[in-house]
Amino acid sequence: MQVVAHWVRRRPRRLPPEAAERTCRPQGRRTLCLLVALALGCTSAPDGDADLILTNGRIYTLEAAQAWAEAVAIAGGEFTFVGSTAEALERRGPNTEVRDLEGRMAMPGIYDAHVHPVLGGTEVLLQCLFPPTAGPAEIEETLSACVAADPAAAWIEGGRWTSNFFVEHDIGSPREWLDRFSGDVAISLADDTGHNRWVNSKALELAGIDAGTVVEGGEVVLDEATGEPNGLLLEAAMYPVFQAIPDKTAEQFLRAARESIRTANRFGIVGVKEAGDAGTGVAAYKALADEGALTVHMAASIAIPLVAGSLDLDVDALERLREENRAANLDADHVKIFLDGVPSVARTAAMLDDYEPEVPGGPAHNGELLVPPEALHAWLQQLDALGVTVNIHTAGDRAVRVALDAIEFAREQNGDSGLMHQLAHSGFVAVDDVPRYAELGAVADMSPAIWYPSLISDSIRAAIGDRADRSWPVRELLDAGAHVIVGSDWPAVIPDMNPWPGMEALVTRADPWGGYPGTLAPEQAVSLEEAIELYTLAGARLLGVESRAGTIAAGKSADLIVLDRNLFEVPIEDVSETSVEMTVYAGGIVHEK
Repeated sequence: MQVVAHWVRRRPRRLPPEAAERTCRPQGRRTLCLLVALALGCTSAPDGDADLILTNGRIYTLEAAQAWAEAVAIAGGEFTFVGSTAEALERRGPNTEVRDLEGRMAMPGIYDAHVHPVLGGTEVLLQCLFPPTAGPAEIEETLSACVAADPAAAWIEGGRWTSNFFVEHDIGSPREWLDRFSGDVAISLADDTGHNRWVNSKALELAGIDAGTVVEGGEVVLDEATGEPNGLLLEAAMYPVFQAIPDKTAEQFLRAARESIRTANRFGIVGVKEAGDAGTGVAAYKALADEGALTVHMAASIAIPLVAGSLDLDVDALERLREENRAANLDADHVKIFLDGVPSVARTAAMLDDYEPEVPGGPAHNGELLVPPEALHAWLQQLDALGVTVNIHTAGDRAVRVALDAIEFAREQNGDSGLMHQLAHSGFVAVDDVPRYAELGAVADMSPAIWYPSLISDSIRAAIGDRADRSWPVRELLDAGAHVIVGSDWPAVIPDMNPWPGMEALVTRADPWGGYPGTLAPEQAVSLEEAIELYTLAGARLLGVESRAGTIAAGKSADLIVLDRNLFEVPIEDVSETSVEMTVYAGGIVHEK
């Protein structure tokens, strides 16, 4: 395995579980294992009765000195012992619960470092949904049923249609197509990226959008024949629709957050970074934290607050949001900035080179920056000085370069704050910019659940051509010593935040569901060991909890998941089917089959 500075560490040859177990077998006195703990791999905290002991497992710890263990003891929310079953059972008291893992694999809990839990939860609970694979007939059937179920509704939100939908299906006027069966209900449908909307006439009317509407950073697409809006709203052009849709209640946001965190635990997720929220969702996470129901380590990126009508940071609003939403396991010292769009057929990501023309001989362009570079420089310097970590949406290689320039400016002006500013997506990175991530301490934020031949990759290839062959350059970034983290980006593109297909795709670069043949940039693949570390310890580092979470060791937060299979003993193509049988967060069992 290749050395990767900081994030994926060289570790000794992985011992089989049986060999690791032998290093900690009792020798008549517990002190023997304690005296040689570092050399032989047993880890122990001070003596005392355990609350929970898990025995007879194949526990992959991600600790270099002790790659595998057989048992753990947990007390007070922390691991107090990691080693053999016999040693662990010496910590059993009259009230200790003991669970036999019966040889199953356990490992540290998963971190989803780029996800939108409240947005996804509101979609699941409140919206009219269909998969990106849906064609016109399925979409019409689904929407007709939703309209019939609530004919008095003012709005129906839903989605998600594939980015290539209007390339693959000849629909003259998307707006009129929806009008045929929507009645007097306004309809707003997200695409698979979440960056574009498809709406009907009623939605345009309520949002006040007409042929003369201009929205900076977006496009109201016009019908070529009539000159009227055709129902497609790209990027910021969808914001007037958002403003017209009635606000959801605090109770609805709380329900969405609760359901999403419960679902995260079911998938083995114990750490989450909300990738961008206006503040209403963050308040829901804070409410969960206050009632002890936020069963993940969490960081939340708040949409950057600006002074109305200017590009000046609203420091007072930001400070208020930070202070109002802090909790023991909720870090609100993060913001989100959208620098560009998406490199699909919408062609809104900022690229260094021109897109393929939409029609032969058509005009060329390379996308658009949503924030002027000079403004981004000022924001990064100011936010970095305030101790705020910035998550910048950078889907195109030009956006990546501009974001790196801004981070470099902040480092020059402020010195190295140590803040891990994050370039979300980093799907296309110029070769010359790869080493700059490590040089600047910037984080490459990637979504492996969408890195394989699929509808979205087809759409990207149609827009940028053969440049798609070097997409998601994780291998290059790791080899250059870059900080790399992974996340689902749910609810964009994929149906849920299940991490296991993404873990498989990191290694295979193939469709984990087997729907599309071939691979996408297979030279960018990583090993299974690296993939596991990216989904665990790398996420803990990003959230700033590495010293107390992310691996299984005495003294760390007792976060652990038990799997239905040993990832190292099954074909890599089976990893995507992994099921989590138990999730332990801070010593409590938060999911169990």
